[in-house]
Amino acid sequence: MHLKVICHLKKTFKILFSLSSSLLLFFFFLKGLGWYTVNSAYGDTIIIPCRLDVPQNLMFGKWKYEKPDGSPVFIAFRSSTKKSVQYDDVPEYKDRLSLSENYTLSISNARISDEKRFVCMLVTEDNVFEAPTIVKVFKQPSKPEIVSKALFLETEQLKKLGDCISEDSYPDGNITWYRNGKVLHPLEGAVVIIFKKEMDPVTQLYTMTSTLEYKTTKADIQMPFTCSVTYYGPSGQKTIHSEQAVFDIYYPTEQVTIQVLPPKNAIKEGDNITLKCLGNGNPPPEEFLFYLPGQPEGIRSSNTYTLTDVRRNATGDYKCSLIDKKSMIASTAITVHYLDLSLNPSGEVTRQIGDALPVSCTISASRNATVVWMKDNIRLRSSPSFSSLHYQDAGNYVCETALQEVEGLKKRESLTLIVEGKPQIKMTKKTDPSGLSKTIICHVEGFPKPAIQWTITGSGSVINQTEESPYINGRYYSKIIISPEENVTLTCTAENQLERTVNSLNVSAISIPEHDEADEISDENREKVNDQAKLIVGIVVGLLLAALVAGVVYWLYMKKSKTASKHVNKDLGNMEENKKLEENNHKTEA
Repeated sequence: MHLKVICHLKKTFKILFSLSSSLLLFFFFLKGLGWYTVNSAYGDTIIIPCRLDVPQNLMFGKWKYEKPDGSPVFIAFRSSTKKSVQYDDVPEYKDRLSLSENYTLSISNARISDEKRFVCMLVTEDNVFEAPTIVKVFKQPSKPEIVSKALFLETEQLKKLGDCISEDSYPDGNITWYRNGKVLHPLEGAVVIIFKKEMDPVTQLYTMTSTLEYKTTKADIQMPFTCSVTYYGPSGQKTIHSEQAVFDIYYPTEQVTIQVLPPKNAIKEGDNITLKCLGNGNPPPEEFLFYLPGQPEGIRSSNTYTLTDVRRNATGDYKCSLIDKKSMIASTAITVHYLDLSLNPSGEVTRQIGDALPVSCTISASRNATVVWMKDNIRLRSSPSFSSLHYQDAGNYVCETALQEVEGLKKRESLTLIVEGKPQIKMTKKTDPSGLSKTIICHVEGFPKPAIQWTITGSGSVINQTEESPYINGRYYSKIIISPEENVTLTCTAENQLERTVNSLNVSAISIPEHDEADEISDENREKVNDQAKLIVGIVVGLLLAALVAGVVYWLYMKKSKTASKHVNKDLGNMEENKKLEENNHKTEA
């Protein structure tokens, strides 16, 4: 009965061992029967213990393995008395075997072909003891790699994404695909997975290949794809993952946009405008149609179109569209900012003192512009207007305008005003408090600057001659200090390109007292006097207004008082009349 069971198990072993795809099931089957199994990694040393107690009368021990047809092949022998080891001439185990004193068999450099049923045999004079062991060899596959990757994927098209390959596995493993870490399952028309495996006839190792066909969408942009191989090793099931692969996703353009360089709010006349048209597809369109204001036909160009030295008439709507889909269009409004300035009069202008000179600075711009007036590099509070020119009105005037929002858009015009006048002379004299000299001053006004010349008629010494003041606003003076011994006449001559003017002044001898004439008030002092006068006038006007208000209040008060008095008098009169009537009534009754 025992022999029948053993024979039955041998036949079952032969059938299962011949099926490489069912080795794992066979392993569990043996475990279920209580058979001893040794697991080894490919290339390691297989250590198979005998698992038998050595009997006292042991003669020798032997190891054998069984072929698929059940026939034994002896591979090692050890005598219990001579302690010697003999290895049979089996080519596949030459120089790979080692048998220890306790009859443990070691096989170096484990191969797939070592997956056999090995039997330890201990032989005595009257019996043979056997202990079978099943050897399982596992080979970890290589790290899976995605190869033959698509250069790009197109949306809504089922296309091969790539192959996932894992090599040198035993037993064969299984390959799984992932999108962003999630398992991809076959889906009709969207996910197609084709798996195949090949065994090397020499090494008996498997190569697994899984091909993925995938229909992409825009949601797959920048999504990582990976694959993994799952295999069984000596310690159980394990998984190895590949590196991530990201694919370029092609999709059609759904929207067109147009850009303007430089920014639209800063375009001015003379600038170059670059229109840039963009499509949101991948790859983006390389050519577009550009439509200019007033031109119904589009201009075919790359994604940019440049207009040079634009003028204000370039203001308008600009559009661009796809060449093969003109309905997909984008537009933008462009304003070419401009700024015109006209100054009248301008340049160098010469006028006579006292003349009227209207000045206008006219601005024309694409939006409100700021205007600034400058005179001799000093900003004016208001634009100049001349009803009667003075010498101090002369100078260099500049009208400057700018658009604050548009960098670099400025205009300026200048007016150089020259105020001319014939020489005007006024002479004054003043006696020194010491009484030893007199100062004669010749005040001259005119432009161009008149030259002053003195002439003295009579005797007297000139202490200081031709001392001149600075020439400011068409005015200056020249003075001399003299000590006349007798009455003299001083003549002041002022001459410029317009006219020659002469004026004389009689001066008494130093011994004769005379009335001094007041000096001319300088422009600075004149301004101070004018300011003081304005202040006095303001104070007087303020006092008059205060008095007027007080008078009105007093008048209203008196008017109210008189009205109240009339009412009181009327009441008193009525009382007197009533009293007289009562007296008359008494008299009548009597």
